Amino acid sequence: MNKLSKEILINFFIGVIVFVIGNAFYNQLQFSSLYDFLISFAFYQVYTFVISFSNTRYFSYLDTLHWADGEKVKRILVGFFGSIVITLADLFVLRLLTAVYYDRVTFKEFIVEESYKNYTFGLWITLTIVTVYHFIYYYNEYQKRKVKDSQKFAKQESAKFESLKNQLDPHFLFNSLNVLTSLIGENPQQAEKFTTKLSKIYRYVLEQRDKDLTLLEDELQFAKSYMELLKMRFEDAVIFTIPETVSNPELKILPLSLQLLLENAVKHNVITSQNPLIITIYEDDGFLVVENNINPKGFVEKSTKVGLQNIKHRYSLITKRAVEITDYNKIFKVKLPLLTQQISVMKTDYINDSNKYIKAKKRVDDLKEFYGSLISYCVVIPFLIFINYRTYWGFQWFWFPMFGWGLGLVIQAFKTFGYGTDWEDRKIREYMEKDKNRF
Repeated sequence: MNKLSKEILINFFIGVIVFVIGNAFYNQLQFSSLYDFLISFAFYQVYTFVISFSNTRYFSYLDTLHWADGEKVKRILVGFFGSIVITLADLFVLRLLTAVYYDRVTFKEFIVEESYKNYTFGLWITLTIVTVYHFIYYYNEYQKRKVKDSQKFAKQESAKFESLKNQLDPHFLFNSLNVLTSLIGENPQQAEKFTTKLSKIYRYVLEQRDKDLTLLEDELQFAKSYMELLKMRFEDAVIFTIPETVSNPELKILPLSLQLLLENAVKHNVITSQNPLIITIYEDDGFLVVENNINPKGFVEKSTKVGLQNIKHRYSLITKRAVEITDYNKIFKVKLPLLTQQISVMKTDYINDSNKYIKAKKRVDDLKEFYGSLISYCVVIPFLIFINYRTYWGFQWFWFPMFGWGLGLVIQAFKTFGYGTDWEDRKIREYMEKDKNRF
């Protein structure tokens, strides 16, 4: 139903209501004949349509004007008094036409016999409708304002959430390279294994960076791999316990949150064979607990404030359950809320009215991710080659991460630029055609 048809239908029902009220007030709904009933009904419909139509156009014009937040009273007064003038003018013209063409009286006789009482009922009905209109109008405006405020807040929080997630990739890479640098000076052979594992782990980081939540089982497996990297450097100075299974396979957690906590524990504690770092991870009443013994360093390097603060902020943006942090009896404990459903974080794409916009946005995101990975590859691989050259060029271990990571980049490029997707489309159409013929 188009706007005009809807307006006519609404005016018709208003006319019926006004007809019933008017006749109940003036003649107790008593009609001398069916003709009298139909004539009265027709006049009420014409009057209602003309007055409603002119007032609707007037209010539509007012809506096109810019009203400041402090001009609400002015808007109401202009609406009320303007509606009174328009209604009086409509009633005068309609009554004049009725008197001259239906009642067959002259213009002079009409003016002489005209009284303000003839306008009170029409004004009363109009002002009642105008009052209801203003109530609905400002209620809708209030709801729109709430929606806009919510959208504005959601955009800000989404931007903040994306910013926090984007910190993870360079932060992980920076700290991993620091570990690699330290390991090369201590054990070049271990450095070779470290870089191979690092390339696999970094691929996981790239896969998880755009996710709001990830399965707990996957995150635990990643944490286990990350701890194996740390053990290459610290050997028996790091002891960790990670559960082999989870209580519920649907449990979810923030991506890379465990890696940040493990990294934080390594960063702020002295780690030696005599004073090993003991890290224990376990589930406890809807939380994943990560605890470690405290053996603080005499000098702690300046913190980038990415770890714990990042986790707390990201959790606060997707759930009301807070991250719990305790430091008691030389045990540092962090409890991460476990979530059972994927929470959709509102993003800043409120203008995506069509699937084309969604696809275009995803295309841009994929391109950004690919070029980000390509830049990281172009920075890290030469750095690894330089380290390999400066330490022991007899064994060129840099080929392993360069090949592994490069293969991942090639696969990512195929997905990003759509190479080789034609055969997938053909297969999909082929299977759809088979199903269609089958049924």
